[in-house]
Amino acid sequence: MMNDFTVNRAAFIIATGFFGGLITELFGGWDNDITTLVIFMITDYIMGLIVAAVFKKSDKSDNGALSSKSAWKGLVRKFVTLMIVLIAHRLDVTLGTEYIRTAAVIGFCSSELVSIVENAGLMGVPLPPIINKAIDILKNKNRDDNDRKE
Repeated sequence: MMNDFTVNRAAFIIATGFFGGLITELFGGWDNDITTLVIFMITDYIMGLIVAAVFKKSDKSDNGALSSKSAWKGLVRKFVTLMIVLIAHRLDVTLGTEYIRTAAVIGFCSSELVSIVENAGLMGVPLPPIINKAIDILKNKNRDDNDRKE
């Protein structure tokens, strides 16, 4: 006979699996592109918090320190980014294409990477030149994807 803990645990696992599967389906699957974007978004957000809390060099507040309002706005921007990726996937489905979502993800990845580099610069972390090269490659790839759809 199952106890309440086991039933609650099973219900939690089933609900998590259901919602995880639903979200994955809405975004067109969970692939390397989405994984990279989410990692970049989390990294950028954490680095922004570090820049503000530890280095007090944030351009998001008057004194450069951590601001709950700015942190909240950052989370909202990340959420809207994911909503645009979702919309891009739905456009692919509606139009019968397979590049709009990818182009959107690459564009957002390059934007997040630029922000990560800026945050690292504010912290005084030297970056290897290959990172700047990767940003250029992402920008060019996004430009190529946008040219292809016209």
